[in-house]
Amino acid sequence: METQGTAEAGGRAAAAPGRAGSIALWVVQALLAAGFAFSGGAKLAGTEEMVELFDTIGFGDWFRYLTGALEVLGAIGLLIPLLSGLAALGLAGVMVGAAVFDVFVLDAPPVAALVLLVLSLVVAWGRRGRTMEVLTRVRGGGAPEAHRNS
Repeated sequence: METQGTAEAGGRAAAAPGRAGSIALWVVQALLAAGFAFSGGAKLAGTEEMVELFDTIGFGDWFRYLTGALEVLGAIGLLIPLLSGLAALGLAGVMVGAAVFDVFVLDAPPVAALVLLVLSLVVAWGRRGRTMEVLTRVRGGGAPEAHRNS
């Protein structure tokens, strides 16, 4: 049984964000998308700063291109309603990697990576209903409205 404002996901009710919550999530998504598009674009363009950073990491240009592509694709995904939750999860994974490299390779504080990680996880959690909808579709289960929470 579905009531307005809830969605059934994995046997537990997941409250859909209200109008203000949805607007707040879109603002966070737009800001994250802009930041990741800018950062990923700098990596793909090969700015001097990014080339030096990835030379320090020591994996070569392929890793800079991969990271840049993941950030740009994630930024685009954040702006596509059905993909926003999955994009946020993917970007959270990229930020986990960035934090690890900051600490263990660059010997730098991972503050920026951790802030972006938390914001990405907030979006992923807020869009979890859409993520469940995508996963259900991929598994061949159609598009149940019970999973849509935003």
